[in-house]
Order: sequence, then structure tokens, then C-alpha cells
Amino acid sequence: MKKYPLLQDVLIVVTSILVAITLVQTEILAKVLTKTRELEILGSFIAGIFFTSIFTTAPAIVALGEIARANSIVLTALFGSIGAALGDLIIFRFMRDRLSEHLLELAKHRGVFRKIRAAIKVKSFRWLTFFIAGTIIASPLPDELGIGLLGFTKTKTRLFVPLSIVFNFMGILLLGIVAQKL
Repeated sequence: MKKYPLLQDVLIVVTSILVAITLVQTEILAKVLTKTRELEILGSFIAGIFFTSIFTTAPAIVALGEIARANSIVLTALFGSIGAALGDLIIFRFMRDRLSEHLLELAKHRGVFRKIRAAIKVKSFRWLTFFIAGTIIASPLPDELGIGLLGFTKTKTRLFVPLSIVFNFMGILLLGIVAQKL
């Protein structure tokens, strides 16, 4: 597999999709999130981990909304954002270290990719990338796109983790506010 790293990455993604489908179809994820709902801190943390992935966002939103309705919105957002940062970090490590290598390899061979690569090195573009990625991370949309942007720009882990916590906190806080209004 060392000879075909892109194939290895595709196999990992396909495997994760199959695992996610199995979790949803067997309702294991829903049961875990429901069981931990009574435990505000642990439930928020676990739901936060699932808040990050395209395959588990919907049940995590429901769980976080229910936890926020029954408990403190701020505590739900705090511990949910820490869990989400952990989930994001796992995705980030994969995307930054593996996927960005493949994209940078493409950038060496294509004219358009060279221009994008040059633009990313400009400081103002980098801050815009942080803002766009943070907005995606804060939204109920799956975090993979925002994390991919940060991974492509080779964002350091020490900057990524606080960004993830802050933006996930804002997103979960707004989710909790909406859940309490309903």
C-alpha cells in the first residue's frame, strides 16, 4: 500500500463510510447518545465528538439540542466543543498529513493549483481561510470541508485546536439557544 497512498486513503474513507452506515442503521449511535443525554458533561462531550462528521452530525445535533434544553447551554457548548475538537483533531490529522500531500503533489503539475498554492501563502488569504473554515466548523454542516481548508494551508495543531474549540463552542451555543426556543 505504500506505493499507492491515495488508494489507501480512499479505502480508509470507504471503510469509515461503511462503519457510519452500520452505526446509523443499527441505531447504536442513537442509543449511545440517548443513554448519555442524562449525563450533561459526558453526554455533551460524546455528542460533540459525533458533531464533527458528515455521517454523525444529524444525531449529534439532536442530542446536543436535547441536552441544552434540559441543562445549561453554556456547559453543553463547552463540553460539546471540547468533544468536537477531539473529533476534528482526528479528521485534521488525517487531512493535513495525508490529503494535503496529495493536493500539494497536484499543485506541482497544474497551473491553476500553482496559483491557489501561491495565494494561500499570502497572510490575508490565510486569515480569510481561518474565517471561512471556522464558519463551516461552527455551522451544523459537517466539519470536513473546514478542516480540509485548514489542513491544506498546513495550519499547526497548536493553532487548530483552539480554533476548533472556539468555533464549535459558538456553533453548539447557537444550537442550544435555538433548541431552547423550540
